[in-house]
Amino acid sequence: MDIRIEEPLWLLLLIPIALYFVYAWKSSNMRIASKGTILYALRSLVILCIVFALTVPYMLLPDDEEQIIFVVDRSVSVAEAGQSAEEWIAESLKARNANQSVGIYSFAGSFRTDIRLTDAELEVPKLEPMESNGTTNIANALDLSAAVAKSDLATRIVLLSDGLETEGSVEELLPKYENSHVQVDTVVLRRTNVADASISLFETPRTAFEGERQLLRVEVESSTRTVGQLLIYLNDEEIIREQVALDEGANQFAFHHKTSGTGLLKYEAKLIVPDDGLLENNRMLSVTMLEQSPRVLVVETERSPSVIPSLLDRHAMEVDVMDAENLPESLSGYLGYSAIIFDNVPGHLVGEHKMTVIEQAVKSFGTGFMMVGGDESYGLGGYFKSPIERLLPVEMEVKGKEQLPSLGLVISLDRSGSMSGSKIVIAREAAARAVELLRNDDTFGFTAFDHEIWEVIPVGPLRDKQDAMDQILSIPVGGGTDIFPSVAKGYEDLADLKLQRKHIILLTDGQSSMPPDYEDIIAEGKTANVTLSTVAIGTDADSALLEELADIGGGRFYNAVDESTIPAILTRETSMLTRTYIEDDPFYVSLGNVPEWTSIFQEGVPQMNAYVATTPKGTATIVAESPKEDPVIAEWMYGLGRTIAFTSDSTGKWSGDLARWEGYSGFWNTAVSRLLPSYEDVPYLITHDRGGTYTITDSSRKSAFLEIAIVDEQGKEVPYQSEPLAPGKVRVTLEADPGLVFFGISDDKGGLFEAGVSVPYSAEYKPSEPNVALLEKIAERTGGKHLEDPAEVFRPHPFKSGDRKPIADWLILTAMILFFIDITLRRFGMFSSLLNRKEISVEEVPEVKADDHVAELLKAKKKR
Repeated sequence: MDIRIEEPLWLLLLIPIALYFVYAWKSSNMRIASKGTILYALRSLVILCIVFALTVPYMLLPDDEEQIIFVVDRSVSVAEAGQSAEEWIAESLKARNANQSVGIYSFAGSFRTDIRLTDAELEVPKLEPMESNGTTNIANALDLSAAVAKSDLATRIVLLSDGLETEGSVEELLPKYENSHVQVDTVVLRRTNVADASISLFETPRTAFEGERQLLRVEVESSTRTVGQLLIYLNDEEIIREQVALDEGANQFAFHHKTSGTGLLKYEAKLIVPDDGLLENNRMLSVTMLEQSPRVLVVETERSPSVIPSLLDRHAMEVDVMDAENLPESLSGYLGYSAIIFDNVPGHLVGEHKMTVIEQAVKSFGTGFMMVGGDESYGLGGYFKSPIERLLPVEMEVKGKEQLPSLGLVISLDRSGSMSGSKIVIAREAAARAVELLRNDDTFGFTAFDHEIWEVIPVGPLRDKQDAMDQILSIPVGGGTDIFPSVAKGYEDLADLKLQRKHIILLTDGQSSMPPDYEDIIAEGKTANVTLSTVAIGTDADSALLEELADIGGGRFYNAVDESTIPAILTRETSMLTRTYIEDDPFYVSLGNVPEWTSIFQEGVPQMNAYVATTPKGTATIVAESPKEDPVIAEWMYGLGRTIAFTSDSTGKWSGDLARWEGYSGFWNTAVSRLLPSYEDVPYLITHDRGGTYTITDSSRKSAFLEIAIVDEQGKEVPYQSEPLAPGKVRVTLEADPGLVFFGISDDKGGLFEAGVSVPYSAEYKPSEPNVALLEKIAERTGGKHLEDPAEVFRPHPFKSGDRKPIADWLILTAMILFFIDITLRRFGMFSSLLNRKEISVEEVPEVKADDHVAELLKAKKKR
């Protein structure tokens, strides 16, 4: 047993207390066995008890318990060694002693409990691989394993790993465990000898000029002599395929390629080798940004070809024209353009996914965007509540207008089993979005069907939009498919209603037989002013039948192979029920105070015929508005990119004299110049440090603060952590899968820079020998051993555990009891009687003689 204290500095109080004790003793002239002496001693003991209680004293009772924690590396680099690690642990357990608790934990990038610390008998089970095994963080594993152990017991951590850490730094952690009760033993795990070839380097020029022969460098590491194929792609198109002979070790290859494209170029190198050990390290990307003049993408449709490309100055910019249905799926397909123009493009030909990617290009990378009106654009194009509406300076919903036509809408949704998954989710959300476009008291009904009809919302006035949307969003799936009964019910419910416009929308992904009189029911409905539109979801729907139904019903047919187009289809159908979106009275616009625009109308503004009614957003700049105060031209900044809404058309049908005006070409070139982002002459340098860590540096040293946005090729934001290192210098750590990510960097001067950055595969996939030196260093610094013999794990621990028993409470209790005794003795005078008796019986006490004056007073008192 041992008594120890944690806060020894409190003992310094004993110095002034001791001085006070000496002073009090001398000044009171106390005698041994006197009442004052005993009280003095009691109070001294009280003070000493309190002082020692402040030092947090405890008794350390001997305890021979030890904790042995096995921590096993389950990362990719030693995935095949998992079984041998389990066998090694099982062998070591044979030497376990009764006083030793054991726990087993696994780690890679994260930490997992396999068997908690226990003193019971255990067998090593077959352990599952780690889910996040693409990185190795030894420091985190040691810290967490030490945390699960009892802090006052002797602890030994047995680290089984190859020592190849790809995250964190264990060397920074080691001082924490030097000269402590925690030892770390290390055991080396080795990758199974598997033949493997990997691309260790793929390098292309960071910038280049169009037409320049670019040098493409590839380095391949191979563990054996072998042959393979090396393929290189440019923007996902194969440009090089070559047979290569690989020697053991590093192999270097160089190619030249003359580019004819412009903008951001994505290169990809792939290696194909027979019987390759790891496939994850056979692919690497690189990006090159070409110096270029502005590149503009004009999006059109087959039904409505755009006249804008013929009006733009081809000497000042490059113009690409693309059909809406052929728009790219990935972000890299848009970042090569400085501006994108949608010319009367309906939303259902684009789809929500592509809209989201375009939104990211505008918001995070400064790509300009312009929407041009027409009968298939804005609200009529189904953009309500879409990503495109978010980036535009106007809203599709018309607010504060005069009375709209009375209307009735019935949506009939297939809820059969084949609609499970994303189909039913998107269809329900699209139907709910359509409800948002309706006004309160509009007539609305919603039926779902499988092999029977489910009347979810009976046809009637819409009282509570939110309640209706909640009911729609809760529709489950299940059952067969019988299409027409629900359509017939819609006709029946709408036929006798006195409404100006009545419409049914049918959504299904299936096929079913039709009753013999279905054509008569639809024809009769048309006489009652009821129209029918149909939406075929996916590739299994009976598109021919649905197209026929829409044709007979006087509506429109949509073939929604891409499910993400369904929301745009339903909002477009709902919007088209009211033609009040189109303002078709000839008018002259009033100009706002935007010099770039007003300068082209110095001679006056031409008359225009029509536009699509929209509502400006709060912070939008109104460049030109109609006499009804509707925006005709509006712009704003959305993130880093400028967007423009032109609500008239480009053909002249709506834009009238503007399209015949001699300055019409200047109008469109001005619009493009407003869309173009502003770039710094000197780009920022992005360097890859390690793993997912990059350093961004402003080489001009002019920027104090940098704002960064990072997204992947699908337009999804990539989470990251940033750490400012110096003015204009930031370290960024991101979480992204191997591939291509895009950095958008803006500074406090208004400059903008965008760059594609290749995220390499994890270092876990690089063939490497175990870092034995690091494992030995860990063991040495923490007082452990680098083990080969499993039995050594359970050798006696040099640190002797102890069970701490705090005694501060007992000291405080003793002080309180002594203080209570002190008060009692002083209050009741118990010591006075005891001391008086003692004084009478002591012979040595001298006789007290009174002086003469006192004696005379006593005699006088007796005579009385």
